[in-house]
Amino acid sequence: MPQGPGALYPHPSPVPGSNQIGLFEIGVSPIGTIPAFDVWTTILNQYANSETLVALCTNMGQYVDPTLNLDEFFDTIWNVDTAVGYGLDIWGRIVGTGGRVLQLPGGAGSFFGFEEAGAGSFGFGQQPFYSGGGVTNNFTLSDAAYRPLVLAKALANICDGSIPAVNQLLLNLFPGQGNSYVADGLNMTETFTFSAPLSTVQLAIVQNSGVIPRTSGVTALVSHP
Repeated sequence: MPQGPGALYPHPSPVPGSNQIGLFEIGVSPIGTIPAFDVWTTILNQYANSETLVALCTNMGQYVDPTLNLDEFFDTIWNVDTAVGYGLDIWGRIVGTGGRVLQLPGGAGSFFGFEEAGAGSFGFGQQPFYSGGGVTNNFTLSDAAYRPLVLAKALANICDGSIPAVNQLLLNLFPGQGNSYVADGLNMTETFTFSAPLSTVQLAIVQNSGVIPRTSGVTALVSHP
């Protein structure tokens, strides 16, 4: 008789013709959860009653079992839907986003100053004192903001660049913000129109990220409330 937990409770075999690949049932089994290594698959039945051998194999299985590391690798790096930090940066390099740092539009602003300060300085009661803001207009996207950008760039890489394809890309980038679309001006211009106001970061995504396909030699305009 077979002995040991692995023999008493064997893994179920795939049923011929079922929607299953090995132990993975398509549409049912969770992606990214790897079954733990079963040490009993390495122990012959005749040694199942050897306490010393079983203890050695069980302990060694716990020491070198890579299941947790592989599962963590899949969730944080391999799966674009759950990747974070460095893993999401890798996906950005793969699809070619150019990184998660965007150049925000606009200048440094206007502040209180005297005539010798030049342009951008105003007298009393007109502009506030300089508050020591950032020295650049660079903005680093968070994981939550960068993930849609990565997915949009992946779509841009494989789409045909047609207006319906770009419209779908815009809706994916800015979900829940009303209608977004691009229109051909028939005068060597194209206009990206958004029914909802865009934040400074969203405007930078449209203008400076390079994710949204644009027609060569055509001036791109942005229209939003």
